Amino acid sequence: MDTHGKRQSCSNKIGINMKYEYEPEGVCSTKINFEIDKGRVRNIVFEDGCEGNLKAIAILLEGMDAGELVKKLKGVQCEDRGTSCTDQLAIAVEKSAYKGT
Repeated sequence: MDTHGKRQSCSNKIGINMKYEYEPEGVCSTKINFEIDKGRVRNIVFEDGCEGNLKAIAILLEGMDAGELVKKLKGVQCEDRGTSCTDQLAIAVEKSAYKGT
């Protein structure tokens, strides 16, 4: 667990096919799984939430540079929640081993 009680698991060396599990806050999705491989986000899976939309988003984001994903999605809001599933994904990627480099 990280310092905020979020469960993050990883394998291998930093930046090389690291797997993450993130528990988002304030959204319908209950878990986000993804991998970062050589700075690219892969295999994004949202549990719960708007299934069709989140599957489409995962397809569109497949292989995107982690920094670009954070820039595009951080701050996106859903209704009056102050966050969204894509904002939570950006936060998770930002907290991962990627660290903005």
